[in-house]
Amino acid sequence: MKFSTSFIPTLRDVPTNAEVASHILLLRGGFIRQLGSGLYTWLPLGVRVLQKVERIVREELNKKDAQEVLMPFVQPGELWKESQRWEIMGLDLLRMQDRHENDYCLSPTHEEVITDLFRKNVKSYRQLPCNLYQIATKFRDEIRPRFGVLRSREFIMKDGYSFHLDEDSLHKTYIAMHEAYSAILTRLALDFRSVEAHGGVIGDEENREFHVLADTGEDAIAYSEASSYAANLEKAEAVATGEAASASETLTKISTPNVRTIKGLVECLDVPIEQTVKTLIVQGRDSPIGLVLRGDHELHEIKAAGLPNVLSPLTFTKESEVRHHIGCNVGSIGPVQLQIPYYVDRSAAVLSDFVCGANEDDFHLTGVNWNRDESLRSSAIQDFRKVVEGDQAPDGSGPLSILRGIEVGHIFKLGKKYSHSMNATVLDEHGESVNVLMGCYGLGITRLTAAVIEQKHDEVGPLWPLEIAPAQVHLVALNVPRSSAVASVANQVYEQLTTQGIEVLYDDRDERPGVKFADADLIGIPHRITIGERGLSQDLIEYQCRREAKLELPLDQIVPSVLRDLG
Repeated sequence: MKFSTSFIPTLRDVPTNAEVASHILLLRGGFIRQLGSGLYTWLPLGVRVLQKVERIVREELNKKDAQEVLMPFVQPGELWKESQRWEIMGLDLLRMQDRHENDYCLSPTHEEVITDLFRKNVKSYRQLPCNLYQIATKFRDEIRPRFGVLRSREFIMKDGYSFHLDEDSLHKTYIAMHEAYSAILTRLALDFRSVEAHGGVIGDEENREFHVLADTGEDAIAYSEASSYAANLEKAEAVATGEAASASETLTKISTPNVRTIKGLVECLDVPIEQTVKTLIVQGRDSPIGLVLRGDHELHEIKAAGLPNVLSPLTFTKESEVRHHIGCNVGSIGPVQLQIPYYVDRSAAVLSDFVCGANEDDFHLTGVNWNRDESLRSSAIQDFRKVVEGDQAPDGSGPLSILRGIEVGHIFKLGKKYSHSMNATVLDEHGESVNVLMGCYGLGITRLTAAVIEQKHDEVGPLWPLEIAPAQVHLVALNVPRSSAVASVANQVYEQLTTQGIEVLYDDRDERPGVKFADADLIGIPHRITIGERGLSQDLIEYQCRREAKLELPLDQIVPSVLRDLG
């Protein structure tokens, strides 16, 4: 591949609308161009990377006996209505009608289509298990696309679906897909974690996310360095340590004028924030419900929304309603003699001699104790806070650490969610019709490509892993029009490498050396050969591997050295 005849529109300046490394470097290196909000064209170098990522994905999935199909991008609305997700998907689902006023949508995922395909073609348990996947375009109408192809509206995704007669078969495929995803990310030389997660609108049974660790990740991951425990912060269980001690202080009501926040309370009474509790009021099915947390902890809204009788999505009670039910403003609420149902978070439940609101404006209580004070009604203890660095891991292995991650994959056990609503059945060994169990396995191809850059780049450009780099070797010839010797040797090296099956990007342009070096950095090909007049005068060629120290090698050693390094 010669640079002079290739479409590689690199950029010298950082695009003004690009914030993260992958967006900046994919634009500057000539891999992508933006068409509209969340819409990107992949250029030749970018397509080469995508195709190599797809090749790795196919190889690892095929090892697990998954079979590739290709389903339509446009889907009939009737299938989504049958699965009862036509409305549940909300505004992310881009709906439209054809000339006959039939409803359609652009595919954000393919559970409905694959289930329809299965039910029309598989009739017997003898045809199970069945594991199908595709690599195809998806569209989700993101309210605010950002970070380039990390969160775009249109993207390429591998989505797979499996069908089973029993739980044991489903679990075996679920584990096989976990192994395949781990192998894919390992081949990309990525630092990643497989974590417990919430299923969202896809399914709420057992599932795990795969995160590439990066400071720019949108998700927080809690993990134990001493074990395999890892969970998305949305799923991570918060463990409380110790037990509430016996009271050592007297319950006292103290005037706290104009104190409305935990910060103000700590400053006013000069108490540790860990000895305070706050009570949040949310909407319940029959009445408002109180949520009692330690003062320094944050409410986990997804956990809280799953509590019995709490409305989902979680909705905070308006201040006027709070005053009506409790008789004070939000900043003065506490669990003592609270006249509405309430839950206590685990970490708040082990406090003793703590400080809380007195349910009276401008007053708080000190020396409050769960075990002693009869005015504290019996309440349910639940986990509804966010974990923090240093919390104990649920498996008892030690303290949790928190990292940022980019979600690139998600595997689910769907159970009968779709097979029941869409009547996907087979005849079992007794001749009885039964709904099949399903699994779902997604992996973002375009997102994974960007995640590689987020984890593997330096101040000048991407550091592509060899398996997915747009080429294996970048051959830079300096001052080609003015040196027949450089042109001759460069052509010779290019021919020798390509004959050996090595992918080479040969920069044969009539450009200044600085331009060529800058472009080479922006493109990020792992191995670079530089041929110039000064080196040739001493029969030497410059060779650099992964931006490490530059070597000067004799001409007759350059090709053997590259072949040896490429393995």
